[in-house]
Amino acid sequence: MISVRLPDGSIRKYNYPVTVADVAMSISPDLAKAALGGKVNGKLVDTSTVIQCNTDLSIVTDKDPEGIEIIRHSTAHLLAYSVKELFPQAQVTTGPVIDNGFYYDFAYHRAFTLEDLKKIELRMKQLAKKDEPVSCRVVLRDEAIHYFQQINERYKVEIIESIPPLEHITLYSHGDFTDLCRGPHVPSTGKLKIFKLMKLAGAYWRGDPKNEQLQRIYGTAWASTEEQDEYLYMLEETEKRDHRKLGKQLDLFHLQDEAPGLVFWHPKGWTLWKQVEQYLRHRLDEANYLEIKTPIIMGRSLWERSGHWQNYRENMFTTESEKRDYAIKPMNCPGHVQVFNHGLHSYRDLPLRFSEFGSCHRNEASGALHGLMRVRGFMQDDAHIFCTEDQVIAESVAFNALAMSVYKDFGFQKIDIKLALRPKQRAGTDDIWDRAEQGLREALAVCDLRWQELGGEGAFYGPKVEYHIQDALGRSWQCGTLQLDFVLPERLGAEYVAKDNNRCRPVMLHRAIIGSMERFLGILIEHYAGSMPLWLAPVQVVVINIANNSSIYSNNIVKSLKKQGIRASLDLRNEKIGYKIREHTLKKVPYLAIVGEKEHDTQTVAVRTHGGVNLGVMPVKDFLDYLHNEVRVFK
Repeated sequence: MISVRLPDGSIRKYNYPVTVADVAMSISPDLAKAALGGKVNGKLVDTSTVIQCNTDLSIVTDKDPEGIEIIRHSTAHLLAYSVKELFPQAQVTTGPVIDNGFYYDFAYHRAFTLEDLKKIELRMKQLAKKDEPVSCRVVLRDEAIHYFQQINERYKVEIIESIPPLEHITLYSHGDFTDLCRGPHVPSTGKLKIFKLMKLAGAYWRGDPKNEQLQRIYGTAWASTEEQDEYLYMLEETEKRDHRKLGKQLDLFHLQDEAPGLVFWHPKGWTLWKQVEQYLRHRLDEANYLEIKTPIIMGRSLWERSGHWQNYRENMFTTESEKRDYAIKPMNCPGHVQVFNHGLHSYRDLPLRFSEFGSCHRNEASGALHGLMRVRGFMQDDAHIFCTEDQVIAESVAFNALAMSVYKDFGFQKIDIKLALRPKQRAGTDDIWDRAEQGLREALAVCDLRWQELGGEGAFYGPKVEYHIQDALGRSWQCGTLQLDFVLPERLGAEYVAKDNNRCRPVMLHRAIIGSMERFLGILIEHYAGSMPLWLAPVQVVVINIANNSSIYSNNIVKSLKKQGIRASLDLRNEKIGYKIREHTLKKVPYLAIVGEKEHDTQTVAVRTHGGVNLGVMPVKDFLDYLHNEVRVFK
């Protein structure tokens, strides 16, 4: 007798071995029809897997995340099947599941085209409709090598040859196609109904640029048409909001090959930058931070004492002068400790909060660079709080309140909290890490926050709280961090005089709210699709004249707006009014003030929003009041 325990706690008994599909059928025909796989004692398996002893079982359908993964994995095999049918000489390599889809890499004597992609997708749909059963068989390693040698799939042979001898190999087949795979897969191709091939790209065999180049076909697959349509809509919106396109369209910044990973800011982009920086500086002043500035290049000996040279060397730009090694700082922490150490501090001085808009550089791989989101040179809204261990919770609570308030001001309402714990490569004892991790847990609990713990993802010198903001498209971006560090003060000799006149080590809280300024601006641009709220907009108002006789009046309006702190510009070009309105609308200027003969005579302006709403004709003073009610100008 075999007992199968289901997720609801109920137990079903069978007199003989049964498959996952058999159990599903015994529960209900509808469940059997929907079954894509099963979880036997927590392990994901095929519906054909035989249960021979007492076990825990859950039936996996397309309602489960594992079910979607099975669909995508199987659709990748369907892609390879279709390519082999249409292009028999193509070599099949590897095809994993990725976020929202899958890809498969192929070796072929010519480049695939978009027309080929359409043919492949059509053939996939035809094969899926045939509803061919998917079967699995287990063979010895040498048998698998022999099979793929016979069908001239040399990449598969190379993969199998890297597996230890006497290992068993699983092969999945449907129709005339057999592939090497661990599985599991759908029971038949008819389960694969909602998919789309997305794009072509290049790839290297096994990800090594020294190897031959392959062709990668990307696809997406879903449980329902509605989910796929929503995903494709999100992709379309993401493309519209791409900060690189908007940066060019709105004349904010550019990048070029002569300075990879470094940004050239244009006047409008730099104006946006300054608004963010001035706002943050204002908030830090209110929170009693002391702003400092530290050198961008410091000697190797300091980086060795801090541990960065040993633990972070591959990410640092280095240089040499007069037979001394130097590094361009990848982070500001060691410099802040030097400021703290310059003079003896009492416990009465703590907490001491040093802030810096610090310019950092990291030697990111060229392939990882991505617009403003991943750069080599960036500025951080960095700060370090030197405090006693007893002050950690109060300082953490204050920082959390500040960070949440800042995110709200920038228009981000949903924030996810994660706690990154000790990595394998780290400095400090386990006891120190235990205290640091527990300290952050207690601080988060006092803040009444829920958080997810991430093992192994902390910095080498301490655990960190991560603030993940969610943008208008629901995408998550990790920006702020709060790191509790006992290690760096010890390594760099930071001390303060305690109440008993003994020398003690301060605790160091590393904290940033937006992180990289460049990256945060990229997130802001995409969040707002370039249409910045009035207080952030590089140009807040454009005054547009209709006739030449109103040019002097128009110029006076601009002067009045600027005197009141409004970023205004003037368009006196001899162009049709419709053309000028359309151009500034495309530049996403929040307000257009239109001046014609009527407005000139009555000393008014006709106001139009970026969204095309006519606010009517109003005196300039009323327009200024309207703007000041909306905008927040931080001195």
